[in-house]
Amino acid sequence: MSSNLRSGTGTTPETPSGSDEADLAKSTNEGHGGGRLGSVFWTSLGISAVFVAWAVLFTDNLNKVTNTSLNWVTATFGWSYLLVTFAILVFLVFLAFSPAGDMRLGKDGDRPEFSTPTWFAMILSAVMGIGLVSYGVAEPISHLATPPHGLAEPNTPAAAVRALQYSYFDWGLQAWAIFAVFGLAIAYSTHRKGRRTLVSQLFVPLLGDRVNGPIGKAIDVLAVFATLFGTTTSLGLGALQVNNGLFRLFGVPVNSVSQVLIIAAVTSVFTLSAVTGVSKGIKFLSQGSTLLAIGLFVFMLIVGPAVFIANLYIESLGMWATDFFRMSLQGTAFGGLEWMQWWTYFMMAWWVSWGAFVGVFLARISRGRTIRGFIMGVLVVPSVVFFTWFTVFGGTAIHVDMFEKGDIAKQTAADINSAFFATLDHFPLAGVTSVIATILVVIFFVSGADANTYVLSMMTSDGSLTPRRTVLILWGVLTGVTAVVLMLAGGLNALQNTVIVTSLPFLVIIAGLAVSFWKELGTDRKEKKDVTV
Repeated sequence: MSSNLRSGTGTTPETPSGSDEADLAKSTNEGHGGGRLGSVFWTSLGISAVFVAWAVLFTDNLNKVTNTSLNWVTATFGWSYLLVTFAILVFLVFLAFSPAGDMRLGKDGDRPEFSTPTWFAMILSAVMGIGLVSYGVAEPISHLATPPHGLAEPNTPAAAVRALQYSYFDWGLQAWAIFAVFGLAIAYSTHRKGRRTLVSQLFVPLLGDRVNGPIGKAIDVLAVFATLFGTTTSLGLGALQVNNGLFRLFGVPVNSVSQVLIIAAVTSVFTLSAVTGVSKGIKFLSQGSTLLAIGLFVFMLIVGPAVFIANLYIESLGMWATDFFRMSLQGTAFGGLEWMQWWTYFMMAWWVSWGAFVGVFLARISRGRTIRGFIMGVLVVPSVVFFTWFTVFGGTAIHVDMFEKGDIAKQTAADINSAFFATLDHFPLAGVTSVIATILVVIFFVSGADANTYVLSMMTSDGSLTPRRTVLILWGVLTGVTAVVLMLAGGLNALQNTVIVTSLPFLVIIAGLAVSFWKELGTDRKEKKDVTV
């Protein structure tokens, strides 16, 4: 997927010949020579270095500050994650069915570069990865044992339905609404307006030339930090998953030493890939990972309780649809803050932190599509795929624990990263499927981090599509180092705490860019109407 982001890929017959990268660079009025390293780069680098030093030298203080900040942020502003993401979803649905939905992400004569099936496959590759293995079983089985908001008794049929209902919510429409609004705004700004690929440029309709001053620089720095900590969280989760897979396969101990070595090894690989542009290898691995994921999915559907899964899917989907508005605005006025911190608030913060990266990717592959087609495609198809994956793997784990006297929930409570492998252990060819799952995590690990390194480098190089090698190396190493220090500081808790705290300012940015995008659409439609008349 990272190669797709940089060059538009040559993975399909319909990909045009020639340099897509050059075309996009020209369309965004982009400079050559790797971009200018200005205040955004040096400020981001300096603050990142201070954070790493803080984590290394004053670990206990870091944990104390992030825990205190987490409790304050979620208790005081947790509702804003719910309200902003829901408002963005409503805005996108309204936009899709408004007359503005016919406008194209590009010039009026532009048409999609990729066929719709290829486009869907590329969308799924953007975020699919580590999260599906990390949480495909872990979230539903955890909710079975501890039902959300006390809505059911543990380990009951009602708890099973609630478990999948809330998994759908955490990985469904709101998540993809964040990515969609970013992708729309960036695609419109770059393909139709010819601006640089920077988050600050999305605010031109609201701020005018001030986006090139301190306010714009601050927006870009916030985008860098949101992306950095979203990446480090994924790296940490990936390391924990790989460590569990290696433990089950080869007895590699599950500890901080193993996890640091895994992060170091993967950081070396994705940094080398980002620097050398070894896109063919990564592209091949990414395509292979999709086939492996499909194969694992079909295998589980065959050997698992297919009829039970189908029934559970329908019932859970019905409950999700019935309760959707309540879930979208269910806060913590009467308790439940800790549960929300561990699940919904963390998930939404994670999506927010990935917004800029996924938005750039979606913009890159969506030139020529209508706003309506983009919104419907990005919101609906990935949500259905995620719902189905969680139902097959999470539903299978629920069946094992409820009807086969399994202990997957117990193992998950002891180590949440063991959930997926604990489920595979209950079925034939557990060794083979565990190898496949581990390979999947490693591939998603490498390709996702590679692309994130590129986006971080691009955002700190004045929007350059060809960042300098030294900048790529720097951000690759810094991403790995940040993941390591957070893992050593407090493992998964430290990763989750940091991503929630650092994402809050960026949540305001997302709300602002939605307003800015709507204002620009209105102005452009009015001008077009005046010209037509």
